[in-house]
Amino acid sequence: MATDAEKSPEAAPDEPNTFVEGVENVGRGVINSISSFGGMATLAWEILRWSVRPPYRLQNLFAQLDFVGVGSIFIVCLTGTFTGMVFAQQSSRAFELFGAESLVGPTVALTITRELAPVFTALMVTMRAGSAMCTELGTMRVTEQVDALETMAVSPVQYLLVPRVLAGLIMVPMLTMLFDTSGMVGGFFVSVTLKGMSAGTWLARTQTWLDPEDIFEGLIKAAVFGFAVSLISCYRGFNASGGAKGVGKATTEAMVGSALAIFILDYFVGVILH
Repeated sequence: MATDAEKSPEAAPDEPNTFVEGVENVGRGVINSISSFGGMATLAWEILRWSVRPPYRLQNLFAQLDFVGVGSIFIVCLTGTFTGMVFAQQSSRAFELFGAESLVGPTVALTITRELAPVFTALMVTMRAGSAMCTELGTMRVTEQVDALETMAVSPVQYLLVPRVLAGLIMVPMLTMLFDTSGMVGGFFVSVTLKGMSAGTWLARTQTWLDPEDIFEGLIKAAVFGFAVSLISCYRGFNASGGAKGVGKATTEAMVGSALAIFILDYFVGVILH
């Protein structure tokens, strides 16, 4: 005859609490964000410390300058040209409603130099060079090449990260100047050739309203963006784990984090400069 224990049904598993899981996910995300920010701050200090200590690996630096800067010239100039053309096309339609077509030139110049050029240039460098940095470093980490450098008494921070971060800091402002030039050339072409505006008026109004401070503001933003993008990409790749899947995840996190950092820093740097 079956006992009472045998007759009693098994205890039903506890149903998941959606609210508790949501709170846990939020808390886990906050902790991970704080941990990542602290890790990047520590890595930034290590990079700054190693960048002024010998041996100075100039060959690695020039290789990264070539990769980040020279390799990005075409895509930055192409993006800048069409950005200026699109902005001139749209702003001219708006100014035609008020009979103020002569303000198209200054509007295009100010918007490109102060905002669009540093932001778009940093995004292009992020997609082209930042992703490559993260993937390369992540592959070196999971294949134990970074450990091999440490075994040979070579600092991986100095050998691998310092040239990449300095390249981002130096080359993004230079690429931004190319974006400024190509963007204004594109805006001039649309305004004068397609819209029939006077070339003299376009140039005179632009020269009147565009100040050197506007260009310098964009270059300062570009330097901050270049440092942030290269730092985030290097941090994610340097700390990748889990094989090929981990490298892909690190690259995705680096791209998303870099894009968010660009837009967040754009606001705060703009507020500080004004």
